[in-house]
Amino acid sequence: MVSLQFGLTAITAVAADVLLTAVLFVGGFLGVLLLGRTVFVPAIERALTARGFDEAVRGLGSRVASAVVWVAAITVAFTLAGYGAFLSAFAVFGSALALAVGFAAQDLLGNFVAGVFILKDKPFQVGDWIQWDGNTGRVEDIDLRVSRIRTFDNEQITVPNGDLANSAVTNPVAYETLRQKFVFGIGYDDDIAAATDIILEEAEAHPDVLEEPEPSVRLVELGGSDVGLQSRWWIDDPDRGDFVRVRSEYVTAVKEAFDEAGIDIPYVHRQLTGSVEVVDVVAEEP
Repeated sequence: MVSLQFGLTAITAVAADVLLTAVLFVGGFLGVLLLGRTVFVPAIERALTARGFDEAVRGLGSRVASAVVWVAAITVAFTLAGYGAFLSAFAVFGSALALAVGFAAQDLLGNFVAGVFILKDKPFQVGDWIQWDGNTGRVEDIDLRVSRIRTFDNEQITVPNGDLANSAVTNPVAYETLRQKFVFGIGYDDDIAAATDIILEEAEAHPDVLEEPEPSVRLVELGGSDVGLQSRWWIDDPDRGDFVRVRSEYVTAVKEAFDEAGIDIPYVHRQLTGSVEVVDVVAEEP
């Protein structure tokens, strides 16, 4: 009888200990989780919103904060339940596993970090057209790992964010106005002053060319068969304006005016604004 009572007492003590451990574990876990979701995560979201970060960065910050809350809740729960030694061993194992994964996926992690900085620093945004490493296109999407660019040939390029973060990226539409350039080649026997007047008149006559800053013409080269006159003009709101159309219409108007004035064009130089690439088209000799 005594042994039975002793056994029941031991079982009761064990059950009470297990129940207390369970209560501490569940209580600590739920307490930290509730506090984190109602206080910590909203505080992070408000802080990111107040600093002007876009939706992608705010979403990333919210997910990271939620992950921190879950880790903190599990840590506190195990500690209150008396499993600190198990938690320490698991932390060591997790650190070693994280280190191994980090070495194996360093390129992936590098692209991820680059994506965070692109979203934070905003060197370009969705809708901008950019140039990098000889490529040109309009940004359609910026993810944490890659950015998707649509070329002007209607092709999609998926670019790792690390490539964009480590390259010089030209953003011609970052400001409200954009300067364009075009080199007109005239013959050595032609009148430079008359050609300059025509280039300026046609620029001033085009409705999409700005009056201020005013168009200008500079003699930039003396070639083997031509004299190069570089025209510089400005257009407004390049993000919505068709800069290719403006250049085409303007160059066509100058060409027609040169023909009427009897000014020869032995060479035609075409230069894309914002690009270092210059393409020379040589006219055949008559």
